[in-house]
Amino acid sequence: MGALWGLVAGLGVFLVWWSFWAPPVEPRRASTWHASLSDRLVQAGAGAVTPGALVATATGLGLVVAMLIGGLSGSAVVGVGFGILAARGPFALVNARARRRADESRRLWPDVVDSLASGVRAGLTLPEAVAQVGTRGPDPLREPFVLFGEDYRASGRFHDSLDLLKARLADPVADRIVETLRLTREVGGTDLGQTLRTLADFLRADARVRGEIEARQSWTVNAARLAAAAPWVVLAMLAFRGQSLVAYNSAVGVTVLVAGAAATVVAYRLMIRAGRLTTEERVLR
Repeated sequence: MGALWGLVAGLGVFLVWWSFWAPPVEPRRASTWHASLSDRLVQAGAGAVTPGALVATATGLGLVVAMLIGGLSGSAVVGVGFGILAARGPFALVNARARRRADESRRLWPDVVDSLASGVRAGLTLPEAVAQVGTRGPDPLREPFVLFGEDYRASGRFHDSLDLLKARLADPVADRIVETLRLTREVGGTDLGQTLRTLADFLRADARVRGEIEARQSWTVNAARLAAAAPWVVLAMLAFRGQSLVAYNSAVGVTVLVAGAAATVVAYRLMIRAGRLTTEERVLR
């Protein structure tokens, strides 16, 4: 019995010693793909949709289209090809909505910054100045700031409310504004109004230049979309002509279809890259 008690005591001492050397557990971070897709969904106005739900929807749509086209054309390979295109559809819709809303927000952010600067100049506290954007700021951007006011009144924690605001906006410009306000809150300073006015002027100039460049390069993007869609539209029309696509079930037909798909994807990506401006990334997430 004495040996047993000695063993238990020794095990206890070992566990206490081990607790001092256990490596700290780092918080699990979302993957870059998951975080990027989540931001896209928020920017597209579909923040309630999770990345997993979007992937499941795209997969289901692709399977339905693949079976439908495969049954109509008599070619499983053609059905799979159109199923892959259909599965890309939900992602393309989210990206298009996100780009359109981002372009609109880019024109509105200077007004938001002006509203913050006027609130600070009028003597409002930082939380009050941010919350009043929900009533005086641009209509499309009011809701996140209204929710910020509710969060701050409920918790009284300014930094936590700013984090929630950043997550709801999911915008690089919003990240810079929020971090400027956070830094001012922590270290103080009297130059916040001037800093915000300078930022508003910069955002207006950037939006003006980007708008002019995008207007001149829009024809390149539209031409890329038309050139990429044309052969697949012809193939879809042939799919409704009985057994006209049975030839694609052969090895040569599969090779031709895969090579055509690869050429379409490569050419489309190259034209899009050449004709579209780079977008800002959220480095202050």
